Amino acid sequence: MFPLGSVLFPFAIVPLHVFEPRYRVMVPQCLAGDQEFGVVLIERGSEVGGGDTRFDVGTLARIAHAEELPDGRFALTAVGLRRIRVARWLDDDPFPRADVVVLEDETPPERAPALRDSVVRDLHDVLQLWRRLDPRVPEELPHFDDDPARAVYQVASVSPIGPLDAQRVLEADSFARRCASLSERLADQAALLRARLALGDGDTGT
Repeated sequence: MFPLGSVLFPFAIVPLHVFEPRYRVMVPQCLAGDQEFGVVLIERGSEVGGGDTRFDVGTLARIAHAEELPDGRFALTAVGLRRIRVARWLDDDPFPRADVVVLEDETPPERAPALRDSVVRDLHDVLQLWRRLDPRVPEELPHFDDDPARAVYQVASVSPIGPLDAQRVLEADSFARRCASLSERLADQAALLRARLALGDGDTGT
């Protein structure tokens, strides 16, 4: 297990700089096996040093690229596969470990394409507002998969929401609830940005 200060969604990519001794032990074991490990959000504590409290719903990841550096550190690129729930945390010896179960996502409902398009529009609206505050924000959205289930995870992974909000989206137990959760959080961001614009707040470019 690899507890982080951010949420990894299925189908999203995460770069990892592995320098702690415990993860230097973990990575070779992963590479020698199925190259998979779990990622969970840290609820309280730090990524470094251990002793943290973790959420139980996370994402199974697979190492897509690994480079061992001369000093024993690793540069990894991993991709999220599917959601998992921790059934039981084990001792962090020599690295964080847990028994997990895979959370199977339901088949999206017939209205899934419309829900997909709705959350994409929500993200577009937020980024348009954000760009009025900071012109460095790109005008164009990235390409999102035509498959609604994949697309909503992709939208969530690039949405400007905090890790706790992202965790709530990840924890949603159905496609429709995940879309509703993400839309609600994007609406909150849009309201905050409109308030900043109304106050004349803006980016100076410095």
